[in-house]
Amino acid sequence: MKPAFTKKAIALLIAGAALAFGGYLAGSHEKSKSEGVEKTDNASAAPKSGKKVLYWHDPMVPATKFDKPGKSPFMDMQLVPVYADAGEDAGVKISPSLQQNLGIRLAEVRRIESKDTLELVGTTQFDESIAEVVQSRVTGYIDHLYTRSPMQRVKRGEPIASMFVPDWIAPQEEYLALKQSGNEPLANAARQRMRAMSIPEALVAQAERTGKAQNHLTLTSPVSGVVSELGVRDGAMVSPGMSVAKVSGTSKVWLLAEVPEALVNSARAGMAVSATSSSDPLRKYTGHVREILPGVSTATRTVQARLELDNKDGSLLPGQLMRIQLTAATPVSRLVVPSEAIITSGKRSVVLVAGPNNSMRPVVVTLGLENSGDTEITSGLSEGQKVVASGQFLIDSEASLKGILPKFANASESKPTLSKSMDSGPVLHGTAKVEKVTSDALTLSHQPIPELQWGAMTMDFKKPRPDAFSDIKPGQSVEFSFRDGKDGYMLENVKLTGGAKK
Repeated sequence: MKPAFTKKAIALLIAGAALAFGGYLAGSHEKSKSEGVEKTDNASAAPKSGKKVLYWHDPMVPATKFDKPGKSPFMDMQLVPVYADAGEDAGVKISPSLQQNLGIRLAEVRRIESKDTLELVGTTQFDESIAEVVQSRVTGYIDHLYTRSPMQRVKRGEPIASMFVPDWIAPQEEYLALKQSGNEPLANAARQRMRAMSIPEALVAQAERTGKAQNHLTLTSPVSGVVSELGVRDGAMVSPGMSVAKVSGTSKVWLLAEVPEALVNSARAGMAVSATSSSDPLRKYTGHVREILPGVSTATRTVQARLELDNKDGSLLPGQLMRIQLTAATPVSRLVVPSEAIITSGKRSVVLVAGPNNSMRPVVVTLGLENSGDTEITSGLSEGQKVVASGQFLIDSEASLKGILPKFANASESKPTLSKSMDSGPVLHGTAKVEKVTSDALTLSHQPIPELQWGAMTMDFKKPRPDAFSDIKPGQSVEFSFRDGKDGYMLENVKLTGGAKK
C-alpha cells in the first residue's frame, strides 16, 4: 500500500506543477501582449493623426518641451503633443461661432492717400508785424489823453493824445508876418523851416486861415486795433522819438503752437492751419504756418511754431488756448489699420492677423502717425490682410494656453512679446482644496476655471514670497486669485472658504 500511495501523490504534485506553470506562461503572455498593445498605442498615438509630432508639452507651462509623451511633472495631467503644422507662426484657431460669441471683429489693412497732420495746442497773441507805434517828433507836453488805459480798442484816425508844443509858436508867427508883408521869398523860407520842425501842413494851413499860430498837435491811431502799450500820462513831457502808445492790429493774430521736439521735422512753414477755441468749438479759424522759431525749450522740450490766423471780425483775443491741426499740402500714400487693433507694451507693438482656417497669429509691426482713428503701419503688414480689431485680449488667453505667445516671447529681442498682458495677465479666481504647502508654492486641487477653459485638476501655484499665506494648511478649502505671469501662475490672494484673507 505504501508504494501505491507514493506514486499517486507524486502524480498529483506533477499535475499541479504543470497547471501552475501553464497559468504562469498564460499570464506572462497576456501581460506581454497587454504591454505590447499599450506600448504600440502610446507610440502610434501621434502617427494615427497623420501629423508629425514636434514635441510634447504641458499646456499650463508651454515653454517647457519634452521629447516623449507621459505625465506632466508640473500637475496631474498628460503631456499634449505639438504637431508640425502648428509651428511657431500658426497662431490659434477660433471657430466662427465662437468669434461671434466673443464679439471678435476683423478689419482690413488698407492703403489710403492722406496728408501729414499734427494735432497741437497753442495760444494767441497780437500780430507784431501789423503793430504801429504812435511817436512824438517834437518836444512838448501831454495836455490830454483820449485813451487812458492799455487794451482799449481804437479805430483808425481816432485821437490818442493832445500835445502842447511851445516851440511851434515863434516860427508860425514869423511866417504869418512875412506873409502879410508880401515878402514871398522870405515867407517861403520860413515855411521850409516849419516843415523841417515837423509842423504838419494841416496846422500851417489852419494858421493861414485863422491868422493865429497853432500850438497843439493831436496824435491819432494809424490802424484799427487795441492800444497794447500806453507810455505817458496827462502833463508828461515828451521828446522827439519817444513812444506815446503802441496800437496792435487785430485783423490777423499770431498763434504760438508748441511742437514736440520729436515732431519738429513734420512741421514746416506754409502748412495749412485749422484751429478751434473752447469758446466756440464749432467755429474753425484758418491760416498757415508763418515760421518755425529757432530754439528748443529746455523745460518742455518743445519748439514754437508761429502760425498766422485770419481775424477780420476781431473774435479772437490774445491769450486764448486753441486746438490746432496742421496739414501738409501734398498727400502721401500710407498703409493703415484701425488704432484699436494695435496692442502695445511700451517697447513694441503687435497686431493679430487672421489667417486661413480661422487661425490668428501675432505679428510685430512698426507704427507711424495716427490720425482720425487710424494708425499708419510702416512695416510688418501688407495691403489686404485681415487684423483683429476687437476681442484681442480674449484671444490672448487661448494663445497663451497653446504656447504660441510664450514662444513669441522667448524669441530674440527683435521679435518682442505680444503685449504686456502676456507678461502679467488679468486676475483670475477659483476655489480649491490645499494638497501641499511648500516655501515656493501651494499645490491645489481646484475646481473648473471657466475664464481659461480649465477643468478640475491638481497643480502648483507659485507664492509671491516664501512667508506668504503662512496660515494655510493642507486639507483646507480655500478661495484664491492668481495671475498668468512670465514665470508661471502666481498667487495673489488666498483665503479660507468663508474666512478672512491670509
